[in-house]
Amino acid sequence: MGKTWKKHLVGYSFILPWLLGFIFFVLGPMIASLYFSFTNYDMLSSPKWVGIRNYVYMFTKDPRYWNSLKVTFEFVLISVPLKLVFALMVAMLFVKPRKGVGIYRTTYYIPSLVGGSVAVAVMWRQLFGTEGAINHALSLIGIHGPDWLLDPKTSIWTLILLVTWQFGSPMIIFLAGLKQIPPELYEAANVDGANSITKFFKITLPMLSPIIFFNLVMQMISGFMTFTQSFMVTQGGPLDSTLFYAVYLYDTAFSNFQMGYASAMAWVLLIIIAVFTAIVFKTSKSWVHYES
Repeated sequence: MGKTWKKHLVGYSFILPWLLGFIFFVLGPMIASLYFSFTNYDMLSSPKWVGIRNYVYMFTKDPRYWNSLKVTFEFVLISVPLKLVFALMVAMLFVKPRKGVGIYRTTYYIPSLVGGSVAVAVMWRQLFGTEGAINHALSLIGIHGPDWLLDPKTSIWTLILLVTWQFGSPMIIFLAGLKQIPPELYEAANVDGANSITKFFKITLPMLSPIIFFNLVMQMISGFMTFTQSFMVTQGGPLDSTLFYAVYLYDTAFSNFQMGYASAMAWVLLIIIAVFTAIVFKTSKSWVHYES
């Protein structure tokens, strides 16, 4: 018993820094936010218990909340598939050894390293501004570019393009998955006379389905929590056309000082992400193929 206790003590001592960090910086704030979600709390005075009033107001009396939810769903449903498609296309181009391929891989991966930074968001705002580089390039061929960031019809697409451009991380993961596909499968397909399209849909996609599944879940979660791009490029405008869920949550908490209501929004977002993740896991049985 004494030796077992000592072994446990050694193990817990190694994980103690992580355990303390988890308790004080993750679990503690989560419990506090759950309590605050049932209160009226402005961070300047003591919270007042209001029960489920924040949730009732959220679902019945806040049109901006429903608009932020709609904008976020639209963004996720468009940007995530686009990013994965581009990442897979580029990974397939770089899977075969070619001269200088390492440099190209690094170049395409760099946007993902700095993609969530404020500097890139500011650069994007300059590119798509009324007098930005995009409109200047269009003017050279006689096309008058629109106000990309000031038009509700185009503002969301500039952010979708920005996120799609940051496909480096899923590309690297796809690249690793493509290298694990046995070349014998393609050789057998060549003997049977299969063309490139057949090999892609009958070999590449099924063998790559676990990687697609992983990238889909990770990018979907990231899409629901997108904040920097909208906050820095468009500030949620124009006319709330890019008011993502996370941006509205931030404004509610730190601009309007409604921390209780913002905490309720955060828990609803957690539930939304959990539901969609569960749906992807549930449906994965029909389209994800493992080697076993």
